[in-house]
Parts: sequence; structure tokens; C-alpha cells
Amino acid sequence: MNQERVFQVLLGPHVSEKAAVVADMNNQYVFRVAVDATKLEVKKAVEQLFKVDVADVQTLKVKGKVKRNRFGYSKKPSWKKAYVKLEQGQDIDFAAAE
Repeated sequence: MNQERVFQVLLGPHVSEKAAVVADMNNQYVFRVAVDATKLEVKKAVEQLFKVDVADVQTLKVKGKVKRNRFGYSKKPSWKKAYVKLEQGQDIDFAAAE
């Protein structure tokens, strides 16, 4: 996988309370990924970017919410996130990533 596609697949870490709990308990990290990204692409991108071994990848699509404003209704865009489980003893340090 070329370096350009790595940055197209991984859009960034998803920071939330649930993501922090999952990271502590199951050695999983949550990433915001491209809507057209596959599990294999996510796995290769994380392994290449952070130099870790990935055990499992679970993806899901988050549907955009319908919001009401003064012009009527608008829809927030849908997006995709990936739960990446690392091998035992592996860790991702976002501050030291290249």
C-alpha cells in the first residue's frame, strides 16, 4: 500500500469516552476511516504507519444525524469508524507517530 493511500484511509483517531474504555480494557484503538476503506486496507495502514501488529479489525458505519435549524432540516454526513485490536504487548503512541 502506498503512503498516499495510507493517509486517505486513516483520517485520524476517534476520541471519546467509549474509545478510552475500549483502549484500556481490550487493547483496541478507534480510528475514523474513509467510507470506502476495507478492513484489510485499515489493517495494512495501521501496521505501516504505527509499526505494530494488528490482530483484528471491526468496522461500522455511523449514520449522520438529522438536525433542525432555521432553514428547516439538514443532515450531517455519515462516516465510518474502525476498532483496531492489537497483538498482545503492542501499543500505539500517537505523540511519537511519524
